Amino acid sequence: MAPPRLRGALNIMFQLAITVGILMANLINYGTNKMKGDIGWRVSLGLAAVPAIIMTVGSIFLPDTPNSLIERGKNDIARAMLQKIRGTTDVGEEFNDLIEASEASQKVKHPWKNILKRRYRPQLVMAIMIPTFQQLTGINVIMFYAPVLFRTIGFGSDASLMSSVISGLVNMVATLVSVWTVDKVGRRFLFLEGGLQMFGSQIVVAALIAVNFGLTGQGTFSKTYADLVVFFICIYVSAFAWSWGPLGWLVPSEIFPLEIRSAGQSINVSVNLLFTFIIAQVFLSMLCHMKFGLFFFFAAFVGLMTAFIYYFLPETKNIPIEEMEEVWKDHKFWGKVIRDEDEKDIEMS
Repeated sequence: MAPPRLRGALNIMFQLAITVGILMANLINYGTNKMKGDIGWRVSLGLAAVPAIIMTVGSIFLPDTPNSLIERGKNDIARAMLQKIRGTTDVGEEFNDLIEASEASQKVKHPWKNILKRRYRPQLVMAIMIPTFQQLTGINVIMFYAPVLFRTIGFGSDASLMSSVISGLVNMVATLVSVWTVDKVGRRFLFLEGGLQMFGSQIVVAALIAVNFGLTGQGTFSKTYADLVVFFICIYVSAFAWSWGPLGWLVPSEIFPLEIRSAGQSINVSVNLLFTFIIAQVFLSMLCHMKFGLFFFFAAFVGLMTAFIYYFLPETKNIPIEEMEEVWKDHKFWGKVIRDEDEKDIEMS
C-alpha cells in the first residue's frame, strides 16, 4: 500500500517493531531475574502471552487492503478503501493499475519455473544472498545469546542482562535512523556504511577479547575493557540496525516483478529462517572452540557481503516496483546477463 517515496520508511517500521519487542523482552528478563524464588523465568515466559493477545484482538479490527479486496472481486469496497488510505477521492489511475495488476497476477501460472529463467537471475541471486549474508553478520549471536556471551567473557549475571538491555536500546534507536534516512540517502549507501562499521567494530571486539582471554579462554575484564567491549558491540548493533537489519527485508521485497514475486519472497524468507536456525544451533559450540576467533569469522563474512553489495546491487530507492526491471538492465554486470538472455531468445525466434 505504500507509495514509492515512502516505501522504504514504512517497510522498515516492521523491523522497528521487532527492535521494540526485543528491548521490552530484555527489560522483562532483567526485571524478572531479580525475583525471589524460582518464579522469574515463569513470569518472563508467561508475559509472552500479552503481545499474542494484542495481536489476536487487533486482527479483528484490521481492515483488508485494496489489493486483497480486488482479488476477491469486491472492487467497489476496494476503491473506497483506497480513497481512505490515500486521503483523497482522486485515486482513479492508481485503482486502474491495481485492477490491471490483479488481472495479470491471475495469468501467472508457474512462478517457480519463471524465477529460474536467466532474465530473473539478479532477483534470484539477491533472494538467496541477502538473507544469507544478513544472518552471517553474526547479529543473532548478539541478540539471541547476549546474556550468555557477556557472561562468558567475564560479566556477572546482572551485568550481562543489563548489557543486553543496552544493546537492545541501541538497536531500537538506530532502526529509527534507518526509517529517517533510507528514502533520502538510498539503500546502497546504508548497506555499505553499515558493513564497514560492523567490520571494524567486530575486529576491535575480537582484539579486546584476544588480549584478555587468549587462546585458553581464561581471564577477566577490567571495568575499562568491559566498557570498551559493550561500546563496540553497541557500535556494531547500531550499524546492523540501520543497514542490514531492515534492508535485508526491504530490498528483496521491492525487486521482484509480479510473475515471480510469490516465489521470490518465499525463497527470501525461507533462506533467512534457515540460517537463523543454523546459527542458533551452532553458536555455543563455535564460541567454545573458536573463542575470540568467532568475531573474526563473522567479520570476514561482513567484508565479503559489503563487497557483494558494492559490485552487484543497484540503487532501488524511489523506483516504482513495476519499473524495477529497468534498473537491472542498466546495471554493468546484470545488464549483460539479461541482454545475453534476450539475444538468445531473438536467435531462437
